Amino acid sequence: MKRNIRVLQRIGVGERMSRAVIHQGTAYFCGQVPKDETEDMQGQTRSLLEKVDALLAEAGSDKRHILSVTIYINDMAEFAAMNAVWDAWVAEGHAPARACVEAQMARPSLKVEMSVIAAVIA
Repeated sequence: MKRNIRVLQRIGVGERMSRAVIHQGTAYFCGQVPKDETEDMQGQTRSLLEKVDALLAEAGSDKRHILSVTIYINDMAEFAAMNAVWDAWVAEGHAPARACVEAQMARPSLKVEMSVIAAVIA
């Protein structure tokens, strides 16, 4: 019996984690946080999604191929503000499976973090 083993690829390997791990056509991203933590929820969500777009491209994917997203926000009172940016960003007809939870962040200035799983297309 032959086993088809694909190589595991890591992007942005650090001491504690990789920014992304690709295995058997699926890319798993570490939690992505905003570029600018001084912005409000909408600004942080926009800059975070810019990072997701760039990482998707680096992994050989795009937002139309996101399978699942887990969103962490520091205050559910800001759920609508985050969703306003999210809804404008998601490709129409390609909304992924999604969960959103309120969570204490690693730093008090962070308002939002997202963990993404996407299919690799390239």
